[in-house]
Amino acid sequence: MRGGVIPAALQLTSTPAAAVLHAIRVGGPVTRDQLASTTGLSAATINRQVHALAAHGLITERPDLVGPKTIGRPKNPLTIDRDSLCVAGLHIGARRAVLVIADLGGRTLHSHAVLTPSGDHQEAIEQLCTQLAELAGRFGGRRLLWGGVALGGAVDAETGVVDHRVLGWHQLPVGETLADRLDTPVSVCEHVEAMAAAELLLAGSRDESGTGLFFYARETAGMAMTLEGRVHVPERGAGTIAHLPVSAPVLAPGHTRVRLQNVIGDAAAQAAAHRLGIDPDSSRIVDERARVLGEAVAMIRDVINPDTIVVAGDAFSAHPHGLAPVQASFDEASTLDRPLEIAPSRFGVHVQESAAVVVALSVIYADPIAAVATL
Repeated sequence: MRGGVIPAALQLTSTPAAAVLHAIRVGGPVTRDQLASTTGLSAATINRQVHALAAHGLITERPDLVGPKTIGRPKNPLTIDRDSLCVAGLHIGARRAVLVIADLGGRTLHSHAVLTPSGDHQEAIEQLCTQLAELAGRFGGRRLLWGGVALGGAVDAETGVVDHRVLGWHQLPVGETLADRLDTPVSVCEHVEAMAAAELLLAGSRDESGTGLFFYARETAGMAMTLEGRVHVPERGAGTIAHLPVSAPVLAPGHTRVRLQNVIGDAAAQAAAHRLGIDPDSSRIVDERARVLGEAVAMIRDVINPDTIVVAGDAFSAHPHGLAPVQASFDEASTLDRPLEIAPSRFGVHVQESAAVVVALSVIYADPIAAVATL
């Protein structure tokens, strides 16, 4: 198989091959003895997985990293192959799209943003897919393993068909179009779920037990939930928090309640600034947005009571005092006694980029031998 749409695997997995690849990716260079200690697998199992992963070109032995004073038979360290392989990712936003090429470890090799095309919908997605294929072609010295797309709207993970209300897309074959352009398997995923997956899979080792909430807010807002190292992906598509009722007398005067999505974006801030004759970055505007966000996150927190909360997006990061005002609003609004710190995404302004990359890598990380054996 070369092309085709394969559902993303937004979870940490414990199969022997996945566990060994993860340990090498996160902790490498490592020896087989260290892998046995890290994974808890037997030496025989470690050897089988290392042999299979190396045979498929995913990892490599590094005798050059053996110390000169090693006693006894040298134990060659193992690393993932960062030089021969790559994946291609595409994050499609309402205004701009990010195209990215990354290595097997999720490290960005190149990325750039383009305007999301308007006009005919099929031509728009064909244009973006062609641009990504051309970018991947610049890395012809590497073997392209997979393609990934992260975007808003309703995504059919099995077929890669997308409905995107903001862009006006209906039943658009995003996955099939990109698979044809790249001649590789492709996965397509809702973008906030993908961002949550990046925190699990790309950010290194972390205790991912328990329940987590991930919030993204820019021009609109979205939320994803993680359960024991797995992103919850509803069968009928991602839900929405964009319609949550909030009070925002500065950003939306004359309304007792207004929808969250109507007051968190740049357009709302600029409209309020023009009406009040003040700067869009003035404290009246940014303080109210921080309060609104903190109260909205607290509302969901009180319903689900997660162990962790991570947030990303310009609406959360735009305040000159960072997340502190959001945290203060959250603390005041939450009715639960247990203190909980809101943490920023570890990818910062590159969160869209990380979402695209993790969709392209997730199936490989979940079952590396099976994934690459079909290519």
